Amino acid sequence: MAGYKPKVISLTKRPGQTFGFYLRVEHGEEGHLIRCLEMGGPAELAGMKDGDRVLRVNGTFVDELSHSQVVDTVRNGGASVTFHILDEASYKQAKAQGVNLSNPQTSPVANGVTTQVPKPKLCYLVKSSSGYGFSLRSVKGEQGLFMTDVIPGSVADRAGIKVNDRLLEINGENMEDSTHEQAVDKIKLAGGSIMFLLVDDETDRYYQNKRMKIGAWLATAKYLPRKPRISNMTKGPDGYGFLLREEPNQTGHFIKDIDRGSPAERACLKDMDRLVAVEGKEVEGFSHEQVVDRIKQSGNKCCLLVVDKDTDQMYKQGKVSPMLFWEEMKDANSPPSYKEAMSIPAPVRPSTPVQERKEELKPKLCKMEKTSAGYGFHLNGIQGVSGQYIKEVVKGGAAERAGLEDDDIVVEVNGLNVEQSSHEEVVAIIRRSGSSLEMLVAKKSVYDQLKAKGVTITRLLLGETSYVQVHTAEAPEERHHEEDRPETTTEISRERTPTASSSLSQESFDERL
Repeated sequence: MAGYKPKVISLTKRPGQTFGFYLRVEHGEEGHLIRCLEMGGPAELAGMKDGDRVLRVNGTFVDELSHSQVVDTVRNGGASVTFHILDEASYKQAKAQGVNLSNPQTSPVANGVTTQVPKPKLCYLVKSSSGYGFSLRSVKGEQGLFMTDVIPGSVADRAGIKVNDRLLEINGENMEDSTHEQAVDKIKLAGGSIMFLLVDDETDRYYQNKRMKIGAWLATAKYLPRKPRISNMTKGPDGYGFLLREEPNQTGHFIKDIDRGSPAERACLKDMDRLVAVEGKEVEGFSHEQVVDRIKQSGNKCCLLVVDKDTDQMYKQGKVSPMLFWEEMKDANSPPSYKEAMSIPAPVRPSTPVQERKEELKPKLCKMEKTSAGYGFHLNGIQGVSGQYIKEVVKGGAAERAGLEDDDIVVEVNGLNVEQSSHEEVVAIIRRSGSSLEMLVAKKSVYDQLKAKGVTITRLLLGETSYVQVHTAEAPEERHHEEDRPETTTEISRERTPTASSSLSQESFDERL
């Protein structure tokens, strides 16, 4: 994909004016073509050329859409629309080489070094007994609403909000031209949870210099507490082991009736997960038959993007598609092979650790079976504050054999992210897991470094052996080869019980209660 660099062009038109070009689909030509540029019009002045192909409109990939759909997308964009454009020669070359045009290389180059494109951020807040923990600031005579007085450790702080972040959207509604009072009223009417689209000063300047409209399609989803899941499956003798259904009074396609021990269960699919995409292609608006056909066309291997009820509701609240998460994870895990990086390997037996020259950034997926002595660890945390860690790992116990160590930070339990969950919620998830438990953890030093780099720690990295170690605890008297994953609940209450922040919460999982 080297040398493939689309142009990002933002056009603005006055009332009664056009953008100054025709969009055409022509016989014998692939793509949506720019034609008949108006001399001195917005498009020509911005650098569009005859024969250029439109890849994206306001962040939406349109190369595979019909002509009428692309026209509607442009018209619905209003007076300002951002286009991703590829010149004719590059477009034809990319098509001939089978380049995935939905994943363009758009990173700017400075002094010969590719730099990271700054992104606005989506921040989801669930109100606590003490509120959200921030104030909203505006300056008379100046446009813009800004975050201030962000309380350390508050809901806002944990959601990724920083002082002087500029507010762009509340629950998917643009607030850039709103008054201070209108924004405050919107926040008050939101209820117990709210989604913000924010931009820091550096990111704001970047897009203003490029005269680009900022929207949720450009945002990072790394601050959102709930994550969609990417499930890779290899078909078994009885198929994938689940049913796909449309539910009464609900929009979408839902996973149902998952067979025990099936590829679907091993890939962490859950009952009533909503199917978002098949092989990276969104299926919203597709009929049941079309989705089934798309899965069948995948052959013996299939990759699904799904969301549980709470994650779905969070994304809908912000009026943004979970495909934003897919695109971000795809970019983070390519090259060499995104599908390969997303595959979930079977459990492996523990091996003797190799002495490394320096600490590698490797979280650990620890799988264990409960013995007569329990799991053999304590879960510690501060009551009312998110973040749990491991203590008092019993020597020779299931937890130690699975790779758990004192002070490991808990990221996921049974595939569910718990970084923003309370101590009580995490304890409940572990207790419901029965006799099998999977925990994605990281040493504190590793956790802090990955977070500082902006890396989202999930089991989606399981295929990247340079990032994740997989440990399986096996009881000394018996080998466990079963790959079945325990059932876990996906609807965890986010309410916090008001307690003193200095109160230490600890739970034992070595059956000494």
